[in-house]
Amino acid sequence: MEEGNHSVVTEFILLGLTDRPELQVPLFVLFLLIYVTTLICNGGMILLITIDPQLHTPMYFFLRTLSFCDFCCSTVIAPKMLQTFFAERKSISRTACAVQMFFFLVCVDIECLLLAVMAYDRYVAICNPLLYTVTMSREHCNQLVAGVCGVGLVDAMMLTCCTFQLSFCRSNIINHFSCDIPPLLALSCSDTRIIEIMMFASTCYIIVISSVTILLSYVYIISAILQIHSAEGRCKAFSTCSSHLSTVVIFHGTLIFMSLRPSSSYSMDTDKIASVFHMMVVPMLNPLIYSLRNREVKDALKKAMHNLLANS
Repeated sequence: MEEGNHSVVTEFILLGLTDRPELQVPLFVLFLLIYVTTLICNGGMILLITIDPQLHTPMYFFLRTLSFCDFCCSTVIAPKMLQTFFAERKSISRTACAVQMFFFLVCVDIECLLLAVMAYDRYVAICNPLLYTVTMSREHCNQLVAGVCGVGLVDAMMLTCCTFQLSFCRSNIINHFSCDIPPLLALSCSDTRIIEIMMFASTCYIIVISSVTILLSYVYIISAILQIHSAEGRCKAFSTCSSHLSTVVIFHGTLIFMSLRPSSSYSMDTDKIASVFHMMVVPMLNPLIYSLRNREVKDALKKAMHNLLANS
C-alpha cells in the first residue's frame, strides 16, 4: 500500500452479530451460557480423562486433545464476541485481529484433521484388534497429534500472514463478530485473488485429507462389523463409533457449508449464522455428544462424582 494515497489501518471495528438493540441482552445471555457450558464440559472432559486410569487409551487421548482444541477455539472467539454486545467502541487492534484469526484457524485445522486420526484409531481397534496396542502406541499417538498440530500451525500462519499483507483502505469496519478471512477480504483494496485461491486450496486440502481418511476408515469398519455374527457384538462395535460419527457429521457439515458454497450465494448474514454455530455451538456439542453416548465416559463420570461426594 502506498503511504501517500491511504492511511494505514491500525484497528478494526467489529459490528457484531446484530445491530438490533432489543436482541443485545438475550443474545448476550445465550452466548454467555453457551461459552460457560463449553468451558465446563470440555474442561471436565479433559480432567476426567486425565484422572481416570480406565480412560488412558488412545481413543480418549485423542478425545482429550479434541476437548482442549474446542476449549481454545471457543476462548479465542467468545470473550471478544460477548464484549461487542455492549461496548460503546467495538474496536480490535490489527495485531489482536491477526492473533485471533491465527489461533482460530489453528484450532479448526487441528480439529478437522484430528477427527480423521480418531477415525483411523477406530479402524485399527475394530479391524486389527490384535495389533491395536502396537499400532496405536503412546509414541505413535504423540506423533499423530504432533503432525496434526504442525499442519495446522503452518496453514494458519500462511493464511494469516497473507491476509494481513493486504492493504485495507476501503474501511476498517468488519461486518462480523470476529476476525475471519472473508469479511477482511471485503475491506481490502489489494488484489485478493491469490489469497482467495490459497484459502480455497487450503480448505480443500484439509477437508479432502480428513474426509477421505474418515470415509475409507468407515468403509472398512462397516465391512468388519457386518462380518460379526452376533447382534450384540455388532451393536457393541458400532457403539464405539457412534459418538465420533455424530461429531464428524456436525463439524464437517458446517465446515463444508461455510467454505465450499458458491460465491453467488454468499451473504454476510448467512455467514454470521453459520460462523456462530461453527465457532460457538459445535465446541459445546462435542463433549456433550461423547458424555451422553459413551458408556465408558458416563461410568467414569459417575465414579468421579461418587468419589467427590464420598470425600466431601
